[in-house]
Amino acid sequence: MTVDPQGTSILANGTLIRVIYAAEPESIDYTEYGITDAIIVDNTGRFRDAQGLERHLVAPGAERVLLTAPGRGDIKNIVFGVNDAAIVPEDRILSAASCTTNAITPVLKVINDAYGVRHGHVETVHSFTNDQNLIDNFHTGDRRGRSAALNMVLTETGAATAVAKALPELTGKLTGSAIRVPTPNVSLAILNLELERPATRDEVNERLFQVAAASTLRQQIDFVAEPELVSSDLVGSHRAGIVDGLATISRDTNLILYVWYDNEFGYSCQVMRVLERIAGAHPRVLPARVPA
Repeated sequence: MTVDPQGTSILANGTLIRVIYAAEPESIDYTEYGITDAIIVDNTGRFRDAQGLERHLVAPGAERVLLTAPGRGDIKNIVFGVNDAAIVPEDRILSAASCTTNAITPVLKVINDAYGVRHGHVETVHSFTNDQNLIDNFHTGDRRGRSAALNMVLTETGAATAVAKALPELTGKLTGSAIRVPTPNVSLAILNLELERPATRDEVNERLFQVAAASTLRQQIDFVAEPELVSSDLVGSHRAGIVDGLATISRDTNLILYVWYDNEFGYSCQVMRVLERIAGAHPRVLPARVPA
């Protein structure tokens, strides 16, 4: 990798990456850099609604915006593999939802399609993030002001609500909360579900294994049954979520699933898949995958 401070660019593996500095999104003229019809990926966390994100579209050369967080208001939240077919050419602002939403929504779709979900609770044990303080200090969020590196921090998550934006049949059926823990990456979602039809542990695991092996959700769902598995083993996974089959618990209509996810790289892969779909550049997958 080569850094060119004068040209404000980075050359990485033969790819030239231009670094553009701006205080406000509308002050950039992308056409000055030879960029037209640009898809702007906003991962600043500063803008979450259409009014804020529209500021990107004022910039010459900008065509669409993709937010890497759950969108507020009427913004479409896209979980690739679940509802990416909802993307239409007229959509100029889209959200790729959150890492947790991407991890659990495909799994919830499989379970809901097979057994029906009456209601459930999602508890995510999540690596700490940069919206927390490293040492105890003032913070606008409850508990997030306490040291992220020294504590498990109980906090809220919008993932359960965001699931319904990608999977409307689960609207009002899920609650959720989060525990932030002092690890840098890889998180774990625990899905405690009450099903409409009973299911055995082996049935559920076999179904999820088959989905992970050969279905259209193969890029989103992985399945593992490794007794020595811990979170660091899953750093770099390109799947949205990884079902831990050995941890599955099922009793009649009560099902508990443990879903690991690389909340950085795995989520980034989902964002890239949405970008490919928006740009019409999604590569053909061979052999063709059968429906989940």
